[in-house]
Amino acid sequence: MAEKKPIEKIKDLGNDVAKQILKGQNPAIEVPIRSLSNVFFDKKTRTLALGENLSKRSFFNIAHAKKFLQTVEVAKIEKDLLETGKHASLRDVFYMAKRTIPDTKVNLVDEQPESDEIIQDLELISGLSREMMHVNANKMGSVAGNVVIEDRGDTIDWGKLGSGGWSIPSNVEDIKFKKMNANFVLYMEKAAIFERLLEDKFHEKQKGIILSSQGQTTRGIRRLLQRLYEEYKLPIYVLCDFDVYGAYIYSVIKYGSINLAFFSKQLTIPSVKYLGITSKDIEKYDLKKHLIKLKDTDIKRMQQVADYEWFKDNKAWQQEFKTMKQWGAKAEIQALSARGISFITEKYLPEKLKNKEFLE
Repeated sequence: MAEKKPIEKIKDLGNDVAKQILKGQNPAIEVPIRSLSNVFFDKKTRTLALGENLSKRSFFNIAHAKKFLQTVEVAKIEKDLLETGKHASLRDVFYMAKRTIPDTKVNLVDEQPESDEIIQDLELISGLSREMMHVNANKMGSVAGNVVIEDRGDTIDWGKLGSGGWSIPSNVEDIKFKKMNANFVLYMEKAAIFERLLEDKFHEKQKGIILSSQGQTTRGIRRLLQRLYEEYKLPIYVLCDFDVYGAYIYSVIKYGSINLAFFSKQLTIPSVKYLGITSKDIEKYDLKKHLIKLKDTDIKRMQQVADYEWFKDNKAWQQEFKTMKQWGAKAEIQALSARGISFITEKYLPEKLKNKEFLE
């Protein structure tokens, strides 16, 4: 049987609610629970996965009524987008849903996180990503390399886009790779580091693809990384700060995130490797004078992340967390600039890649 089109899956939800109403039933929608209690680490696939627990929101239940209405309304917005072939941002959807419920003083949604949450619920209900339902997030990443793509009929050369690189969209599913001349992909959490590598033409000298976000990776970036790995078998390396947040960014790319456990298959890359910056790098290049003192929140978060199932039995990572705690400090990637503005591109990264100094 052919896979249903996205518009048909959204209509199925509406038809199911309509049938319940016609039968005189209290219309209800079942939604998989996205909380930590319903997420587990699948040791076979080495990714986070969602359990089978469901919650039910019904119209004639005062505790559920608003959520039920929000779900139906956002589903209608997504149906309209698919029918018209238009795309909307998360912010657009919020404003399209924001209005007062007739004969009340209650708004259907008051803040954007409410509509964002419903969009995630609808992803679970329909099995469709928000991008497949024509809802996109803001662009928050850049990429450069000896790669040519086709995007909506336009041919784009990632190697000839000046000082900014190509801005990665939220939806990368329809991008077609026309030319690929790269041996690896280097992802970094900081745009400032990307700009240094781009200016020094690191991607040309090392024949790689460089890619960045600004902090945590977006879904578009994670999906692009996965496509580069799956379609071209390119090794993926991660470059982050020596802190718990860098470790977490790496783990999200490798294992998935708790909030998006239901899309792990479409976003994770279990073979990804952590390049740096590590405690050994800090000692090797005499960067201790550039350490930043940990805050109480850093220590608390480190203890949480260190106890994650995918980290707790990893001796190399446990040693990193232990050293971080002993030093009571963290370090930024930019600390490498103390050795020279282009130290990172001329010595640090080439040596790390050549010697295969990675953490798994």
